[in-house]
Amino acid sequence: MGATSGRLSKRGIIKNHGGIINVYSEVGRGTTFTIYLPASTREIFEAKIIPAEVKKSTETVLIVDDQDMILAVARDMLKALGYQVFTAQGGKEALAIYKENNESIDVVILDMIMPSMGGGETFDKLKAINADARVILSSGYSINGQATEIMHRGCNGFIQKPFNIKELSQKIREVLDTTAQ
Repeated sequence: MGATSGRLSKRGIIKNHGGIINVYSEVGRGTTFTIYLPASTREIFEAKIIPAEVKKSTETVLIVDDQDMILAVARDMLKALGYQVFTAQGGKEALAIYKENNESIDVVILDMIMPSMGGGETFDKLKAINADARVILSSGYSINGQATEIMHRGCNGFIQKPFNIKELSQKIREVLDTTAQ
Protein backbone atom coordinates (compact mmCIF):
# COMPACT_ATOMS: atom_id res chain seq x y z
CA MET A 1 0.00 0.00 0.00
CA GLY A 2 1.24 3.47 -0.88
CA ALA A 3 1.74 6.37 1.50
CA THR A 4 -1.58 7.95 0.46
CA SER A 5 -3.57 4.74 0.38
CA GLY A 6 -6.69 4.84 2.52
CA ARG A 7 -6.90 8.64 2.59
CA LEU A 8 -7.72 11.38 0.13
CA SER A 9 -5.10 13.82 -1.05
CA LYS A 10 -5.68 17.49 -0.20
CA ARG A 11 -6.26 18.15 -3.92
CA GLY A 12 -8.83 15.33 -3.99
CA ILE A 13 -10.69 16.73 -0.98
CA ILE A 14 -10.91 20.17 -2.58
CA LYS A 15 -12.06 18.71 -5.95
CA ASN A 16 -14.67 16.52 -4.20
CA HIS A 17 -16.16 19.69 -2.69
CA GLY A 18 -16.36 21.42 -6.10
CA GLY A 19 -13.36 23.64 -5.42
CA ILE A 20 -10.23 24.59 -7.25
CA ILE A 21 -6.62 25.36 -6.35
CA ASN A 22 -4.78 28.27 -7.94
CA VAL A 23 -0.99 28.19 -7.73
CA TYR A 24 1.26 31.21 -8.30
CA SER A 25 5.02 30.85 -8.08
CA GLU A 26 8.02 33.13 -8.59
CA VAL A 27 11.60 31.88 -8.56
CA GLY A 28 13.39 33.10 -5.45
CA ARG A 29 10.19 34.59 -3.98
CA GLY A 30 8.04 31.60 -3.14
CA THR A 31 4.75 30.03 -4.01
CA THR A 32 1.18 31.01 -3.13
CA PHE A 33 -1.62 28.47 -3.10
CA THR A 34 -5.15 29.90 -3.18
CA ILE A 35 -8.00 27.51 -2.47
CA TYR A 36 -11.51 28.34 -3.69
CA LEU A 37 -14.50 26.45 -2.35
CA PRO A 38 -18.12 27.13 -3.33
CA ALA A 39 -20.39 28.76 -0.78
CA SER A 40 -22.90 26.43 0.82
CA THR A 41 -26.58 26.88 0.11
CA ARG A 42 -27.60 24.92 3.19
CA GLU A 43 -29.39 26.62 6.04
CA ILE A 44 -27.11 27.08 9.04
CA PHE A 45 -28.28 25.66 12.34
CA GLU A 46 -26.46 26.73 15.46
CA ALA A 47 -27.03 24.42 18.38
CA LYS A 48 -26.17 25.75 21.80
CA ILE A 49 -25.51 22.84 24.08
CA ILE A 50 -25.57 23.59 27.78
CA PRO A 51 -24.31 20.82 30.06
CA ALA A 52 -26.90 19.28 32.39
CA GLU A 53 -25.04 20.59 35.47
CA VAL A 54 -25.50 24.16 34.26
CA LYS A 55 -28.48 25.90 35.76
CA LYS A 56 -30.38 28.49 33.75
CA SER A 57 -31.51 31.68 35.39
CA THR A 58 -33.14 35.05 34.87
CA GLU A 59 -31.16 37.28 37.25
CA THR A 60 -29.04 40.26 36.16
CA VAL A 61 -25.24 40.24 36.15
CA LEU A 62 -22.76 43.09 35.73
CA ILE A 63 -19.44 41.82 34.40
CA VAL A 64 -16.42 44.11 34.74
CA ASP A 65 -13.19 43.48 32.84
CA ASP A 66 -10.75 45.57 30.84
CA GLN A 67 -10.39 42.98 28.07
CA ASP A 68 -12.97 43.07 25.26
CA MET A 69 -12.63 39.35 24.50
CA ILE A 70 -13.32 38.33 28.09
CA LEU A 71 -16.34 40.64 28.25
CA ALA A 72 -17.72 39.24 24.99
CA VAL A 73 -17.21 35.58 25.91
CA ALA A 74 -18.58 36.02 29.45
CA ARG A 75 -21.57 38.00 28.12
CA ASP A 76 -22.39 35.25 25.62
CA MET A 77 -22.06 32.53 28.29
CA LEU A 78 -24.26 34.47 30.71
CA LYS A 79 -26.92 35.12 28.06
CA ALA A 80 -26.90 31.42 27.12
CA LEU A 81 -27.61 30.73 30.79
CA GLY A 82 -30.59 33.11 30.71
CA TYR A 83 -29.08 36.03 32.61
CA GLN A 84 -29.62 39.68 31.76
CA VAL A 85 -26.16 41.20 31.31
CA PHE A 86 -24.48 44.57 31.72
CA THR A 87 -20.81 44.88 30.73
CA ALA A 88 -18.27 47.46 31.85
CA GLN A 89 -14.72 47.97 30.60
CA GLY A 90 -13.30 49.05 33.92
CA GLY A 91 -14.08 50.28 37.39
CA LYS A 92 -15.33 53.76 36.51
CA GLU A 93 -17.80 52.47 33.93
CA ALA A 94 -18.90 49.71 36.33
CA LEU A 95 -19.65 52.24 39.07
CA ALA A 96 -21.70 54.40 36.70
CA ILE A 97 -23.74 51.39 35.56
CA TYR A 98 -24.13 50.11 39.12
CA LYS A 99 -25.26 53.49 40.49
CA GLU A 100 -27.99 53.64 37.87
CA ASN A 101 -29.05 49.96 38.03
CA ASN A 102 -28.05 48.57 41.45
CA GLU A 103 -31.62 47.64 42.33
CA SER A 104 -31.78 45.26 39.36
CA ILE A 105 -28.20 43.91 39.41
CA ASP A 106 -28.09 40.66 41.37
CA VAL A 107 -24.35 39.97 41.18
CA VAL A 108 -21.18 41.62 39.90
CA ILE A 109 -18.30 39.64 38.40
CA LEU A 110 -15.28 41.87 38.95
CA ASP A 111 -11.83 41.55 37.40
CA MET A 112 -9.12 42.09 39.98
CA ILE A 113 -6.39 43.60 37.77
CA MET A 114 -7.52 46.58 35.66
CA PRO A 115 -5.80 49.82 34.71
CA SER A 116 -6.94 53.11 36.22
CA MET A 117 -9.19 51.64 38.93
CA GLY A 118 -8.39 48.09 40.03
CA GLY A 119 -10.73 45.48 41.42
CA GLY A 120 -10.05 46.30 45.07
CA GLU A 121 -10.94 49.98 44.72
CA THR A 122 -13.94 49.19 42.52
CA PHE A 123 -15.13 46.61 45.09
CA ASP A 124 -14.93 49.18 47.92
CA LYS A 125 -16.88 51.75 45.91
CA LEU A 126 -19.55 49.21 44.92
CA LYS A 127 -19.99 48.35 48.60
CA ALA A 128 -20.25 52.08 49.43
CA ILE A 129 -23.15 52.33 46.96
CA ASN A 130 -24.80 49.16 48.26
CA ALA A 131 -23.44 47.37 51.32
CA ASP A 132 -25.34 44.23 50.25
CA ALA A 133 -23.81 44.11 46.75
CA ARG A 134 -22.89 40.55 45.80
CA VAL A 135 -19.50 40.42 44.12
CA ILE A 136 -17.53 37.56 42.60
CA LEU A 137 -13.86 38.41 42.13
CA SER A 138 -12.34 37.18 38.86
CA SER A 139 -8.65 36.86 38.10
CA GLY A 140 -6.16 35.00 35.97
CA TYR A 141 -4.02 34.77 39.10
CA SER A 142 -4.69 32.45 42.02
CA ILE A 143 -6.71 33.49 45.06
CA ASN A 144 -3.49 34.02 47.03
CA GLY A 145 -2.19 37.53 47.65
CA GLN A 146 -4.31 40.54 46.70
CA ALA A 147 -7.39 38.43 45.97
CA THR A 148 -7.36 37.02 49.52
CA GLU A 149 -7.30 40.54 50.93
CA ILE A 150 -10.36 41.53 48.87
CA MET A 151 -12.13 38.31 49.87
CA HIS A 152 -11.57 39.18 53.55
CA ARG A 153 -13.21 42.57 52.96
CA GLY A 154 -16.49 40.83 52.17
CA CYS A 155 -16.30 39.65 48.58
CA ASN A 156 -18.79 36.80 48.05
CA GLY A 157 -16.77 34.49 45.83
CA PHE A 158 -13.79 33.97 43.55
CA ILE A 159 -13.54 32.48 40.05
CA GLN A 160 -10.23 31.95 38.28
CA LYS A 161 -9.92 32.86 34.60
CA PRO A 162 -10.23 31.32 32.19
CA PHE A 163 -13.53 29.86 33.33
CA ASN A 164 -16.01 27.77 31.41
CA ILE A 165 -19.80 27.96 31.35
CA LYS A 166 -20.19 25.22 33.96
CA GLU A 167 -17.81 26.90 36.43
CA LEU A 168 -19.43 30.28 35.84
CA SER A 169 -22.93 28.90 36.31
CA GLN A 170 -22.00 27.07 39.51
CA LYS A 171 -20.16 30.04 41.04
CA ILE A 172 -23.02 32.46 40.34
CA ARG A 173 -25.60 30.05 41.71
CA GLU A 174 -23.44 29.43 44.79
CA VAL A 175 -23.21 33.17 45.51
CA LEU A 176 -26.84 33.98 44.71
CA ASP A 177 -28.29 30.99 46.55
CA THR A 178 -26.16 31.37 49.72
CA THR A 179 -26.55 35.14 49.96
CA ALA A 180 -30.24 35.38 49.01
CA GLN A 181 -31.74 38.46 50.50
